[in-house]
Amino acid sequence: MTSKLEQLKQFTTVVADTGDLDAITRLKPVDATTNPSLLLKAAAIPGYAELLKQVKADAKGDVDLACDKFAVAVGAGILKVIPGRISTEVDARLSFDETALLNKARKLTALYEAAGVSKDRVLIKLASTWEGIRAAEKLEKEGIQTNLTLLFSFAQAQACADAGVFLISPFVGRIYDWYKKNTGQDYVGAEDPGVQSVTRIYNYYKANSYDTVVMGASFRNLGQIEQLAGCDRLTISPDLLDKLSSDQGELPRVLKPGNAGETKQVLDESQFRWAMNEDAMGTEKLAEGIRQFARDQEKLEKLMAEKA
Repeated sequence: MTSKLEQLKQFTTVVADTGDLDAITRLKPVDATTNPSLLLKAAAIPGYAELLKQVKADAKGDVDLACDKFAVAVGAGILKVIPGRISTEVDARLSFDETALLNKARKLTALYEAAGVSKDRVLIKLASTWEGIRAAEKLEKEGIQTNLTLLFSFAQAQACADAGVFLISPFVGRIYDWYKKNTGQDYVGAEDPGVQSVTRIYNYYKANSYDTVVMGASFRNLGQIEQLAGCDRLTISPDLLDKLSSDQGELPRVLKPGNAGETKQVLDESQFRWAMNEDAMGTEKLAEGIRQFARDQEKLEKLMAEKA
């Protein structure tokens, strides 16, 4: 029997959740995704030492530009060994400023094009705030496709689909973390709140014929991945990809089009914000995720400044 990883690839596009080029080359995913935390880890890898020096020199003391150039250079390098796309994240500190998000997204796209990478191989990642969703809606109309990340609530998923975003990344593991901490229960299998959230979103999208891709993210264990087999895409860490690759057990498809989904509801801004207010987990994890990515972005900036 083939490995669970190979079985998963038969009905789900596998994405590597890492900036480690060696791991990506070995595991052969279709797509890859990075974020400030993963870029910070990549910066510590000896193989990226020369690249760090080069982007700092090219940026001529502009730390913000150096960070952008590093993100793009890492992404461009990854694209040389995968057939699909790279997701590159906009600075989380801009998450509540639609104009700033648009400007940064366009800048990253231009840097990729200057590096010889066409925009059809790049997804710009934005936090799923109201402002991020509105910025994504405009970018999609400009031909810049987006990945809406830090997505924890059903309201975020509804708003993203109605905005016509290319892809969403609901965070399975972080939802699980919140419920485990707040209830003291260790959820497994289909009872996992993170699994239930993605399953609900997937069924809603398919039932209402949305084109937006659902890509489960932030996994804590193989059970979560197995329960979402059949999801459009799953972005998985190298450690869990290795475990899937070495497991020869059977992996049945769980998610598939045709299941019952809720009736379409289009949210305006006040309805979106109220739904978020009513969702303690979604509100807390979104804010926490933005803070975490912001702190790692600041650490990356410090690293770039130290290289001067």
